[in-house]
Amino acid sequence: MAAPHNKHVYSGIHALRGGKPELGDLALNDFHLVFRFPPESAIAADPELKKRVKQAWFAFHVIAQCTLKATPPSSGIPSSIRIRFRDFTYVSFNFADDKQARDAFDFIRARTCRLGSVDKLLAFSYSPPHASPEYKISGWDVYDAPAEFRRQGISEKAADLGWRITSINADYSFSPTYPAVLAVPSKISDNTLKYAANFRSRARIPTLSYLHPVNNCTITRSSQPFVGLRMKRSIQDERLVGACFSAASDLADTPPSAIADQSPSSSHVDLSAESADADMSLSETERREDELITGNAFYDEKTGKRLIYGAQQNNLIVDARPAINSYAMQAIGMGSENMDYYRFARKVFLNIDNIHVMRESLEKVVTAIKDADVSPFPPNKELLAKSKWLKHITGILDGSAIIARQVSIQHSHVLIHCSDGWDRTSQLSALAQLMLDPYYRTLEGFIVLVEKDWLSFGHMFQLRSGHLSHESWFAADNDALAGSAVKPGDSDGRGDAIENALASAKRFWIKNVSNDKDNSSEADDASAVDEAKQEPVPVAEGLATRLKDVSPVFHQFLDATYQLLRQHPTRFEFNERFLRRLLYHVYSCQYGTFLYNNERQRREAKLQERTRSVWAYFLSRRQEFTNGQYDATIDDHTKGRERLIFPRLGEVRWWHQVFNRTDDEMNGDLNATAATAERVAAYASQTSSTLSQSPDFGGDDMNSPPERDWTSPTRSPQPPTLKNSQSVLAGVELAHEALTPETRSPPSLNRSASAGEVPGALAVLQDKISGLGITKGVFGGASSASNGRNRVGGHSSGSSSRQEDWSTDTDPDEGIGGQEMKSME
Repeated sequence: MAAPHNKHVYSGIHALRGGKPELGDLALNDFHLVFRFPPESAIAADPELKKRVKQAWFAFHVIAQCTLKATPPSSGIPSSIRIRFRDFTYVSFNFADDKQARDAFDFIRARTCRLGSVDKLLAFSYSPPHASPEYKISGWDVYDAPAEFRRQGISEKAADLGWRITSINADYSFSPTYPAVLAVPSKISDNTLKYAANFRSRARIPTLSYLHPVNNCTITRSSQPFVGLRMKRSIQDERLVGACFSAASDLADTPPSAIADQSPSSSHVDLSAESADADMSLSETERREDELITGNAFYDEKTGKRLIYGAQQNNLIVDARPAINSYAMQAIGMGSENMDYYRFARKVFLNIDNIHVMRESLEKVVTAIKDADVSPFPPNKELLAKSKWLKHITGILDGSAIIARQVSIQHSHVLIHCSDGWDRTSQLSALAQLMLDPYYRTLEGFIVLVEKDWLSFGHMFQLRSGHLSHESWFAADNDALAGSAVKPGDSDGRGDAIENALASAKRFWIKNVSNDKDNSSEADDASAVDEAKQEPVPVAEGLATRLKDVSPVFHQFLDATYQLLRQHPTRFEFNERFLRRLLYHVYSCQYGTFLYNNERQRREAKLQERTRSVWAYFLSRRQEFTNGQYDATIDDHTKGRERLIFPRLGEVRWWHQVFNRTDDEMNGDLNATAATAERVAAYASQTSSTLSQSPDFGGDDMNSPPERDWTSPTRSPQPPTLKNSQSVLAGVELAHEALTPETRSPPSLNRSASAGEVPGALAVLQDKISGLGITKGVFGGASSASNGRNRVGGHSSGSSSRQEDWSTDTDPDEGIGGQEMKSME
């Protein structure tokens, strides 16, 4: 890609992060804000400084909040632009000239939230250099749906495992938000699928996502059914779900009487010869399907008695929502399955909150760390706890583990849905497969997993990520006095006395200075100034950012993946930095991979021809994203090398790297609380053991100290009474009682371990102590050596420095905003 043309250049700008300033020059082009330091004026005075020039790139599309804080010239305080990026980078740019600050703000806003169409995003202009490794890799070819199903054992040439690939959605007319390639039970005809589609939201019928290679048990996914207050039913949907739960059953050894009840091995229907009867009467093939599936034509090999399918298994229909949410949906005609008609399975609610709750949770986290540009202080611990972010991550992991256990250990089938089946459903399905299949823990396998369960199954990346931004994310605060350091959570305003003293000056300044702005011709490019003042451009229906649709759903999936990686550091080929960079590129719009809302829209936009795939970037830099601790050996007889992995819920911790904070800043209280609980429990256990050995107290068998798992050198201490599979959510505990009953931990310990809550006096003391550990350097302050250590296994090696050094000049990938634009230097 050719070097971008700078439309604005501002000299002598102070960039501020963590309360530490850096003097440099600020350049604005069509897609980036570039900060270069030292400034040209300093280099001219001292040519030796040219060897130390560094630049940091910020992509406009990654902006989450941009605030112009204007001050009158008479105040002596510079005007500033404070920006929060979607990768949790915070920076302020202070301008001595208020007019320059306003011009820069207007230009950034115009190039971010006033584009009007997706094809004006960076992805449609970006291309790596032709000689680069990235250019030579076709990232669009990494995922091939038929090939992935062949890997799972499903193809026309392979033995029939009870599943077939249907072309019913080849042109996306059957279900516009579903992929073109769908795997459905061989026993079910396309005609039945059409009728079943009427019973599921957006025609998102139950369809296969994963077939276990050992026991042929499955993970299927769908949207909610149209049950309503009258508890309606659909015979076709019931047959389809029943077939999903029995598709892999081996009927070869059943008695002849059972074979007589079977329909043909593959019930394809000639759609051109379909009956158009208005009464939708069932064909002979469909009647035989009905006899097989709902008639439960299965027999015990020893007794020959007819069996009810599902009685020997623990098949589940998993509704990710809280039960109350499901009941509320019945009022508008939707809801959850009436289990009187799905007797081959049980249903559980996982109590995972909706996108609005998750958005609000992350907003509280942002509030806790929002002053990272002007303040060197650690996050507000109280606000972090109130966000309940870790509780949500724990609940998602817990639900995913339930699904993985049912498939792998209980040898059962699972159908997952939430409302429309593209948010919580994708989280649960993908995480369960990550726990089940080592292939998805490789770099290529994880790419396939994201393509399959997120991109192809219609997670709305465009709306959830807000790629076209929103006007409300830009604000001009004409009453603020900018540039002073504040403590986390403090008000950005100042004392009333100061405000009153400057009120008249502000009014005069706003009336005179701002009115003269339109007549100025000091801009480098007059057309750029005009462009900056343009009004918002209308956006196509369904693509404009709606605030109520924005939610960190995919972020939570990556956070949950990080928890698994942190707890099982040898089982993942990729490292923590891979997850962090992937999150960044969801928002960067540098690649076409995450644009639009579903597979159909991406194909109609011809993204494969017009944009690059993000996977080429990752695969061309494989060494940067490889986990040095990875052990590819799979041996179920060796501890630490098993095929299956499960989360240790008591060890869920803040993903401090993604928030650009140290482990101690984010997890200090959690780690200290857990360590204290462990020492107290160990002491109590040791004391009880000593007493039990005394002749004065008899020989009662007391509990021995819990074993500590040292397989992960970076894991935090776990409270001994908090079981690895223990749930911390009421709704999920109900599922655990039914599926994996265990002794519960005391609620007080549960809360302290997972939410970081400590007694009031101790909490205050801890906050004061942690506030003294201020070790941030200028622009992040992390040394290159520490960064290298952190990236080997995807873990932080300490808590004394920030994760990223964002002042590097060798690779803009590590710049202020984390922008991956080395090829554009």
